[in-house]
Order: sequence, then structure tokens, then C-alpha cells
Amino acid sequence: MPLIILAGCQSKNSFKISGVISKPDNRTLFLKKVNVNSPVITDTSRVGKNGKFSFRNIKATEPDFYQIGFSDQNFITILASPGEKIKLKFNDSNLSRDYTVTGSDGSEKIRMLDMRLAKTKLKLDSLRKEYEAASGESAENIKSKIGNVFDSIVRDIRRKNIEFIINNTTSMAAIKALYQRIDENAYVLYDPRDLQYMKIVSDSLSKYYPGSKTVKALTEDVRRELSQMNTRQVRNMAISSPETKLDPDLTDINGKRIVLSSLKGKIVLLTFWSVDSKDCIAENLQLIDIYKTYNKKGFEIYQINLDPDEEKWKREVKFDELPWISVRENDPSNPRNAILYNVRTLPANYLYDREGNIVGTNLHGKALQIRLNQLFNE
Repeated sequence: MPLIILAGCQSKNSFKISGVISKPDNRTLFLKKVNVNSPVITDTSRVGKNGKFSFRNIKATEPDFYQIGFSDQNFITILASPGEKIKLKFNDSNLSRDYTVTGSDGSEKIRMLDMRLAKTKLKLDSLRKEYEAASGESAENIKSKIGNVFDSIVRDIRRKNIEFIINNTTSMAAIKALYQRIDENAYVLYDPRDLQYMKIVSDSLSKYYPGSKTVKALTEDVRRELSQMNTRQVRNMAISSPETKLDPDLTDINGKRIVLSSLKGKIVLLTFWSVDSKDCIAENLQLIDIYKTYNKKGFEIYQINLDPDEEKWKREVKFDELPWISVRENDPSNPRNAILYNVRTLPANYLYDREGNIVGTNLHGKALQIRLNQLFNE
């Protein structure tokens, strides 16, 4: 019995990797742990004539990233957890081109992210070549169309990575999605507002893996980025005129004037919407449930309507029984607040903490709920 217990304990503090390469050439595979600064070789394995290899009893107390490969240019990344028995099958000597992984949920997610990015890069590279080859009288028109397709592909993978992150906030695979690059100069999450997703993942993983060096590095990165962002905001405020202060002061359906800053001390979601937008109507129905959950804890919604028809707006607020603060732009034809907040699509929102700082932008559905949970549990 003691031997069985000992074996069980050992498996929980280590993991194993076994696999096969379809085109073996008697080479040596390395296994590197991806430390914060640089990967460090953990073990090596000689690939047999039958293509089989293995790494056994790799010590681990928490999930972490590892590289398996022949060189710094030919490897894959896995996310291994204690107790896992990972099986790999490589169908090409270029390891990342075609492989499968089982026995490791985190590694399967990493494979999906890497494969998706690789396919995206191939599409973008092809478009770049078409763009450079365009010539003749129709060149500008062709380049314009190619540029639109290029931008659409970039937006699509960003959207998919954000969706992955929101659905995997408790997995360290989300870190991979945060830092993927399209090329040396561009991240998949290229929008400065994407910092909020780094914050969501950092806060979540810090609770699950407080001792992880990888998570601590992410947390420090978020802290540094937030500090830089706050510095930019202060600089912008210093050169802005008083007239551009972000503090809506509008009237509700009863003619009562309500200033956004009067809600300081609460966590506030400032939203912009239109009755004519089906997306806005659908989101309002979701927000009703969120409002009921968090309102008594100190959550409020300050919703600005942009419709030119005032009566139509009032009817919709009453019909849907919207329980939060509903106000309307003084002049919807020249929506001052929407312009100041750089609103380009509807619905749009900004999340404020209790001190009146913006801590999230355009968070919807599950992403909003996750961030609210974090704010109320800080």
C-alpha cells in the first residue's frame, strides 16, 4: 500500500510525454521549460528508428509552458500540467506544420491557437504578394480591395482570440492568446483597449496560480502597461480644455438632470445605444439580468440614447422596463458625449470603478460579467 500511495503522489508532481515522428532521422529532441526570460533545457530524448520518443517524470507543481523541438527554429509549444500523460504525433519533420496532441487540455488549446495563427499568416502573406504585384491602371483599386480583405482577416483573428480568452480565463492558455503576434511589429490584440483583457486574465490566474512565475510576469506587465496608460491620460488631460471633460450631464425620461460623476462610489457602466439597433435591444435584455445581480452590491448603469425621436426613446424605456438611469443626448444630430467618448459603433460602453476611473471598454456579455465579478471581489 505505501508504494501505491507514493506512486500516486509522484504522478501529481510530474508529467510524462511520449510520441512518434512519422519521418524519423535519428535526431535528438529537446524539452525546454519556457521561463520568463528565456527557455531552459529540461531534458532531451533520442528519437528511435521507429520514430518513438519520450520524456518521463518531468517535475512540475503547476501548469507551465514548454517547448519540444529539434532547434530554435523547429519546435512546438505545449502547456503541461502535473499528472498529465501527453501523447504527441508529428506527421512532418517540420514539427509545427502537422501534429496532434492528446492527454493535455492546455496543450490542445495551444495547438489550436498556433494552427489558427499559422493559417492566418499564410493568408496575409499571400495578400501582401498580391498587393506588391498589383500594377496597371486598376492597381489602386486592386490594392484598396486587398487592403480591405487584409484588415478583415486581422479583425477576425483578434475577435476569435478575445472570444477564446473570455472562455478560458482560468487556463494559462489564455496567456498565449494575449501575446500572439501576426508579425514582429504587430500583436493579434493590437487595440490599446485590449489591455483590459490582460487585466481580466491576470486577475483570474493570480487566484488560481499565485506562485506561478509566468502569471507574476503577466501581472507585472499589466501593471506597467496600466501605469503607462494612466500617464498618457494625465498628459492628455493637461492639454485638454475644460469643455472636453468626460462627465455627461443629461436628462432622463422624467426631465430630471443627472450627472455621471454623481454616481462616484459605485461601479458604473456608461452605455450608448439606439432604439433602432437590434444589437442594442438584445444587449439591454442581457443587461437587465446583470443589473439585477449587481445593483444591490453598488452597480449602476448610466445609459445614453442617441435617437432623434425622443418619444420613441421614452416608449422603449417604458416598454422594456429598463431599471437603470436612462438619459438622452441633448442634440442627437450632434451627439457631444458620443463624440467625446469616440463612439463609432453601437452598442458601446465604458466601465468605471468606484473612484471614477475607466477600467473597461466595450465589454459585453460574459466578458462584462467576469470583470464585474473581479471588481466586486477586489
